[in-house]
Amino acid sequence: MSVIEIKKFLNQQYENFYKWIYPIGTCIRRRITLYTTESSKNVDEAGKHFEEAIKKRKFGVLAVHNLKETMAKKGVDFDKECKIYEVCNPLQAKKVLEANMEISTALPCRISIFSEGNRTKLSTIRPTAMLSMYPNPELKEVAKEIEKIIIEAMDEAAG
Repeated sequence: MSVIEIKKFLNQQYENFYKWIYPIGTCIRRRITLYTTESSKNVDEAGKHFEEAIKKRKFGVLAVHNLKETMAKKGVDFDKECKIYEVCNPLQAKKVLEANMEISTALPCRISIFSEGNRTKLSTIRPTAMLSMYPNPELKEVAKEIEKIIIEAMDEAAG
């Protein structure tokens, strides 16, 4: 076998391996990055309960974006129900912003509540995954604490 043939063979093996491993890696990355829970409530009910649950935990709801309404205002027909809640705890935000102002690009935390089939899903990017993109390992515990609170509120709202 020539060097060129060996390179072709190795490239082909790599491509075959990548085709096999990519879906597994995507699933693992998604589970690490996202937290999603389901509810039998509709989007509005789940949203109301989420607002109550997050406020009990000293987080404020800064904004609620109704994607269906926003798209309709822009002339786009979008028939799925989806509301995105922007939430924040100012004391926690202060900690991370004092460490690195670039983290402001990831704030506030967003929780999406949307319908999919006959179920409602509550989904968020995990704060631990979000903060891992920044060079501030000292914030790992803050991210864990925020994540725990947000997940508790999502689970309570879904229940």
